[in-house]
Amino acid sequence: MNGKLYLCATPIGNLGDVSARCLEAFNNADLIAAEDTRRTLQLLNHFEISKPLTSYHEHNKHEKGEYIISLLKNGKNIVLVSDAGTPAISDPGEDLVKLCIENDIDVTSIPGPVAGINALILSGLPTRRFAFEGFLSVNKRHRKEHLELVKNDTHTLIFYEAPHKLKNTLSDMQKTFGGDRKIALVRELTKIHEEVKRCTIDEAIAYYSENNPRGEYVLIVEGAKEVEETEENEWENISIKEHVDKYIAEGMTSKDAIKKAAVDRNLPKRDVYNEYHRGE
Repeated sequence: MNGKLYLCATPIGNLGDVSARCLEAFNNADLIAAEDTRRTLQLLNHFEISKPLTSYHEHNKHEKGEYIISLLKNGKNIVLVSDAGTPAISDPGEDLVKLCIENDIDVTSIPGPVAGINALILSGLPTRRFAFEGFLSVNKRHRKEHLELVKNDTHTLIFYEAPHKLKNTLSDMQKTFGGDRKIALVRELTKIHEEVKRCTIDEAIAYYSENNPRGEYVLIVEGAKEVEETEENEWENISIKEHVDKYIAEGMTSKDAIKKAAVDRNLPKRDVYNEYHRGE
């Protein structure tokens, strides 16, 4: 009988945030797979837990992934943790989960801290719709391409960033998003020196030209403005049939064209369907 993989969220700063279920999983595990075994060992020692550890990170995920799968197939229960927070988000745990699914091995999660979500709710920016973008590339061209892809996204955007890359990232965001875009720079979450700086991208650049970035950052960036009023109202000048036919001419199916026109006009899809087919 196969064992089970437990994805355990660990504290991102304050050790008091560890859950009782997480500690129970540690105590019951046959093995703990950790991104950084030294960091995880400190956590285990704090709670007086002694368990075998193995490393699982970006540079050994292929060979170590197969090793972990073999143990799971032999009935071992294994806990996976990242450096801090929830594993499988912007780390190689994602690959291990896929391997488990491919091998019919049960995976479960023990929820807890997530830096991106904690930063989002502290930012003061809209939380109803957001997009997690993770780490930007260290390659300048790839970083700019990534930002270009999301510059018109109206969702609040969540990025992770290292202190030594922060100034370059802010500069690229200024060029791509514009300097007046709102941003919250969140660092040292749940720690004594937790800081949330709420400002514009221009103001952030000015601040960090005089202050060196310290600690790991979560950047919460305001989404792009909604479509201008003139663009939103352009559909008032054409009929529903002309509206739908426009999308069909662009290659959409009639079903998709009706759905899109309904969204554009903020109307029920059934009303657009009935109006389009009226008189046929």
